[in-house]
Order: sequence, then C-alpha cells, then structure tokens
Amino acid sequence: MEILNNLAPNLNNLTPNLNNLTPLIQLFLFLTLLMFLPTLVFMMTSFVRIIITFSFIKSALGAQQSIPNQILMGIALALTIFIMAPVATQINDNAIQPYIKEEIKFEEALKETEKPIKKFLLKQTREEDIKLFVDSANLNKKQVSRENIPLYVLVPSFAISELKTAFQIGFLIYIPFLLIDLVVSSTLMSMGMFMLPPATIALPFKLLLFVMVDGWNLLIKSLLLSFS
Repeated sequence: MEILNNLAPNLNNLTPNLNNLTPLIQLFLFLTLLMFLPTLVFMMTSFVRIIITFSFIKSALGAQQSIPNQILMGIALALTIFIMAPVATQINDNAIQPYIKEEIKFEEALKETEKPIKKFLLKQTREEDIKLFVDSANLNKKQVSRENIPLYVLVPSFAISELKTAFQIGFLIYIPFLLIDLVVSSTLMSMGMFMLPPATIALPFKLLLFVMVDGWNLLIKSLLLSFS
C-alpha cells in the first residue's frame, strides 16, 4: 500500500505509456499481476490457518487418499470468503464505491482500503511477532504504533502468528486420534498380530469417533470462533 501511495501521483503519466504497449505485452503484464493474487489471498486472509488445520485433520485421521485436496481447498476458500466478507464490505463501502463515484481521490481510497485490512490483521497477530519484524526492519519503536504500522511489517507478522495458531489447533486435533492409534497398536501386539498394519484397523474407529462427535461441525465452529 505504501508503494502504491508513492506511485499514485504518477499514474496519469503512466497511462499513455501503457496504452502504447502491444496487446501481447499488456496481456503479459496483466497475467503477471494475477500471479500476486494468490499471495494476497494466502498471506492477508484467514486461508492459512484454515488450510493447515484441514491438513492436520486429514493426517490425524489417516485418510490421505480418501479426502481429495481439491475438496479441502474449496472448503477453505469458502470459509475464507465467509470470514473476510465484513472486511470486503467495508472496503467496498468506504473505498471502492466512493472512488468510483469520484467522491475521494486514489490516495484516500488506498488509505480507506488499508484500515479494515490492518484491523483484521492486528486482531489476529501476536505482539511478539510484530516486535520481531519491527526490530528486524530497524524501525523506530516510538514512531511505530498499531495505527501506523506498515503493511510490509504487519503481513509477515500475521503469517507467523497464523502458523503458530494452526499448529496449536493441530496438536489438539491429534490427541484423541493418537490415543486410538496407541490402543489399537497395543491390542494387536498383545494378540500377536504383528503383520497387520495398525493404521488399517484404527481408521474405522477414528472415522466412527469423528462422526459421533460431529467432528466437521466442531472443527468449523472452532475455526470461526478463533477469528471472532
């Protein structure tokens, strides 16, 4: 956002040059910009925590082949859209629509776009992670506050916090399924059935436990509450 703020006064001067480019070059530039879209989705939304949590539940169940990655990606994207909808609504109401109606300038629209994004990121980011990147960037701590912290500092801080939170959720997910693995392995060893893979026997019991406690409902509910 800070880079765009610096470039905003020169956008009018750049427009004629862009119009003079060949359609092939324009298409190349457009596709290059699209390459950054997944990065924005992954690093500035709830997607990271959700998809890592889904990976943990898939691994804990031992159903790597039974649950397609495309399904988990689709559910993660749907939940991300649901969680980020209030932020998108604020951006549309306070930045996009006023800019389209020419009520505010481009620089003001960028500032209004930053506000809900920063509010969401700060709410989910730990202070120690912010401090890590503030110190690494050699910023003046007295001049940097939660209101004016740069996005290039806040985004990686948010990503690190999301990884830690997702791993904490993953640890809690693994505990009941690990107990089932231990019970099944001990039972098979006591019966002398060393050649029978414990994972094969444990999988039905894991699925039964997950269904009986309505695992998907509990998991999604926990994820939604973690962002509230």
